[in-house]
Amino acid sequence: MESNPTIKFISRRDILRTAAGLAGGALAARFYPAALVHAAAPGFPQQPSAAEQLAAMRAQFGAIPIQAQKLTDALTLLSGPGGNIVVLNGADGKLMGDTFVMPAWPHLQDALAAIGNAPLKTVIDTHWHFDHTDNNAALRAAGATVIAHENTKKRMSENHTLAVLNLTFSPSPAEALPQQTFQQTHKITMNGETVSLVHVPPAHTDSDIYIHFEKGNVLQTGDVFFNGIYPYIDPGTGGSLSGMIAGATKLLAVADNNTKIVPGHGPLGNKADLTKFRDMLVTVRERLQKLKSSGKTVQEAVAAKPLDDLDPAWGKAFFNNDAFIQIAYPAL
Repeated sequence: MESNPTIKFISRRDILRTAAGLAGGALAARFYPAALVHAAAPGFPQQPSAAEQLAAMRAQFGAIPIQAQKLTDALTLLSGPGGNIVVLNGADGKLMGDTFVMPAWPHLQDALAAIGNAPLKTVIDTHWHFDHTDNNAALRAAGATVIAHENTKKRMSENHTLAVLNLTFSPSPAEALPQQTFQQTHKITMNGETVSLVHVPPAHTDSDIYIHFEKGNVLQTGDVFFNGIYPYIDPGTGGSLSGMIAGATKLLAVADNNTKIVPGHGPLGNKADLTKFRDMLVTVRERLQKLKSSGKTVQEAVAAKPLDDLDPAWGKAFFNNDAFIQIAYPAL
């Protein structure tokens, strides 16, 4: 494992330091805040096409090394190319939540092999977005069964445009779609662990679920929780700011003070981190709703600088406060 540069087993302290560095670095800035904040400005250079934007995001996310952190004897957190994955390993085979971006596939194979020799049996998509489902087809071809909420399969089967991010998605091929779906809850017993899959009412999207590894006391949240950073919200497929707040509240009811909480993006967290995230969203909703109710346009809301005091704590990753206002305003 030491000779493989794509897999690095590190401590919790190293995970936090590296995640913070990635969050604040040029990687995210290349394709998020500038396009969001300045795209409407007079004389701003023409933005890349949606296809170019998506290809650039895949390539840049895919170049991030995979880092592994043991959560329990049976559970490992893989972080890097497009978020976080949790892997359950044991004699019954492997189960994993989410899949990274497509260019990371060879490195993901190496990371899974480093965890153990058991075959991959089950893959769970926490929602439909590409950075969580991109390797579905490869994983299915490797013999895994992909499970997701029914809306994940529905959304993956449609055309979608995420205008605020300049991204367009064509329907996924049949071989990339989940083979098994559920409406509200689904339970898996494997390797002595009970894995509960629970639909979250529309929050980040309308396809969100959380994955609760009950014995290990690990909660994988998908993008209902971004730890320490402003989130993306997708109103085009059911997401809303109020839904995110309700979703975070639902997650808090599942967690206790010892629960290891794996966000969709950001470092491993706990109940206190999730509470801070939920409270930040409540503050954002209150401030932006006042502006919207007074008739302010999104451009006027950005100019009013209502989140400037939050920016040092929350605007250090994908979105600064100006960019996040442009995401959150349509999602009120």
